[in-house]
Amino acid sequence: MIRVKNIVWSLVIAAGALSGACASMGSRSISEVQTNPGRFADKTVTVEGVVTTSFGIPMVPFRVYRVSDGSGEMLVISDSSRTPGKNARVRVRGEVEEVALIGGRSFGLHLREKSIKFL
Repeated sequence: MIRVKNIVWSLVIAAGALSGACASMGSRSISEVQTNPGRFADKTVTVEGVVTTSFGIPMVPFRVYRVSDGSGEMLVISDSSRTPGKNARVRVRGEVEEVALIGGRSFGLHLREKSIKFL
């Protein structure tokens, strides 16, 4: 009986730790990601804001749009055929990528869209 009780408590503690880790990966401000690109590189984050521009090129398999949250603006690259229009309010979850890091400065910082929700 004591062993079963220990296992149950271990599962409860593990579930609590896991839910805390998931919560820490919640929404981030764009300025936070831009200020600390090394901290977020190759990690999945969520940003929320308004689409300022969006465009796609025919025959090119991806679409591009910019999202502003008031603290900054970030380029989002999407493999989806659906591009949000200008002034659409969105929540974008994606992986932070950069083209290059030179002298501690990030070039080509963008978000590779994994999912988008229209708000």
